[in-house]
Amino acid sequence: MPLNRRTFLGTSAATGAAVALAATTAAPAAATDHGRPPKRYSFTVMGTTDLHGNVFNWDYFTDKEFDDKTHNDVGLAKISTLVNKIREEKGRRNTLLIDAGDTIQGTQLSYYYAKVDPITARRGPVHPMAQAMNAIGYDAAALGNHEFNYGIPVLRKFEEQCDFPLLGANALDAKTLRPAFPPYSFHRLCTPHGRDVKVAVLGLTNPGIAIWDKANVQGKMVFPGLEEQAAKWVPKLRSMGADVVIVSAHSGSSGTSSYGDQLPYIENAAGLVAEQVPGIDAILVGHAHTEIAEYFVANKQTGKKVVLSEPLKWGQRLTLFDFDLVWAKGRWTVEKVGAQVLNSNTADEDPKITGLLGDEHKKVVAYVNQVIGTSTTAMTTADAPWKDEPIIDLINHVQAETVKTALAGGQYAALPVLSQASCFSRTAAIPSGQVTIRDAAGLYVFENTLEARLLTGAQIKDYLEFSARYYVQTPAGGPVDTAKLTNADNTPDYNYDAISGVTYEIDIAKPAGSRIAQLSFDGKPIDPAAQFVLAVNNYRASGGGNFPHVARSQQLWANSEEIRNTIINWVKAKGTVDPAQFATVGWKLTRDGVPVF
Repeated sequence: MPLNRRTFLGTSAATGAAVALAATTAAPAAATDHGRPPKRYSFTVMGTTDLHGNVFNWDYFTDKEFDDKTHNDVGLAKISTLVNKIREEKGRRNTLLIDAGDTIQGTQLSYYYAKVDPITARRGPVHPMAQAMNAIGYDAAALGNHEFNYGIPVLRKFEEQCDFPLLGANALDAKTLRPAFPPYSFHRLCTPHGRDVKVAVLGLTNPGIAIWDKANVQGKMVFPGLEEQAAKWVPKLRSMGADVVIVSAHSGSSGTSSYGDQLPYIENAAGLVAEQVPGIDAILVGHAHTEIAEYFVANKQTGKKVVLSEPLKWGQRLTLFDFDLVWAKGRWTVEKVGAQVLNSNTADEDPKITGLLGDEHKKVVAYVNQVIGTSTTAMTTADAPWKDEPIIDLINHVQAETVKTALAGGQYAALPVLSQASCFSRTAAIPSGQVTIRDAAGLYVFENTLEARLLTGAQIKDYLEFSARYYVQTPAGGPVDTAKLTNADNTPDYNYDAISGVTYEIDIAKPAGSRIAQLSFDGKPIDPAAQFVLAVNNYRASGGGNFPHVARSQQLWANSEEIRNTIINWVKAKGTVDPAQFATVGWKLTRDGVPVF
């Protein structure tokens, strides 16, 4: 049975100081018991990750069924159909279903039940993700970093509503340094041979929570490294009788960190855990939003190969870990394990899940389609990754105006306010005519909040140089293919910032680090020593993306309202969105001084 949080915190786990590493090695296939063929047993562990509030195959920002260029589908309703199929094939008692985190943030469905009709209210609703995952029958889920976006009270209420444990071996109480959530869950699988298989699932979350959600967790929780905590817990699980140890890790496999050296812990450490910690059979990988069907990492100490799998995001894939076990020398041993992923676009939505949450879905669709104003012209992000577009200027204008109002009358009121914004979605649009909540919310798909930081002109230039690494170096004279122009070194769109309030050119013919030219403020070359206020989202301000200077700069102001809501309220207050009042061409791409577009 899954470990109950109260039971875990009220008892001490077995220490397992002298675990036999032999328990993690495969038994010979030909092993026999007095000449009889060996007993064998097979089971399957299914896994999802980065569901991000997706139950239905629906895009609340476009108000239609989800679709992308590769025709992926999303949502737990489709995952449920795949899960039912596997359970029917394998036998319900021969399967487990786990998740690797980032569950309660990402769609307007999940936002609505955190903020508009919050689950924390007295006699409040049950979170749609809890309802869906309970109905599907999840056995355990790891905590993701986005679980903390709405604050610990919302997370605790969600935990209470789940029929399965939320695991986080490296989510510790800041005062006691004891686990604040269950580190693991134990599951018994009945075999035809009278000898149960004991499966332990160890949950690990992302150390970056300490940076990205500092306002929600500082002084309350700390998040040490995945490798360190896995090395502590895996031997304990083996000593407690685990025949199979699976790690559900909200951490990618690349070994890299977006926050540089701000934390002594690796952000994407799943591969390092497999490499450094003996005794693990499989790792369900999350956080990176990539598809890895099957990937083997050899453990340095034992030489054993550990299988890793990451099922993309949003319920687009379902991982299957297939385990073959053999009974030898009085214990079950993993003889073979492999992984694959199933595509949810091959499945219909499970009517049990869509029926269960149909009312919630309708409420949210009605909410996001509320008209909040009008726009004099249509705007889109289609070209925003390579052109200064009015739709991004709108974000920057609202942010700068909000910060100016907040600082008015204070010590820093006379300083110029600059603003940063990213193109979070290449399909966001503000239509001509009526503007709805979903139109405005679609500009800012993350629950980021706004801060004001103090930077110098020289630091602004460094910031822009870092941002400009997003472009692939492109020699002058030849054609420019926008499909191959951006995302250099796998830099995501959300880690490319445009800054308003200054003018500049980005020379993409030059190497990264020496691309910013003609950087000016108020028509004059920027003074390296001059002080500026930068309106910046909390993700960037806390070190997300590892941009220079900003994380260590002085914070002048911050609030707890999502930037998305600030934009919505601004449109409501203005009534009319007119780009003529805020749109400027502050930056452009060049090659040797010649504009690209």
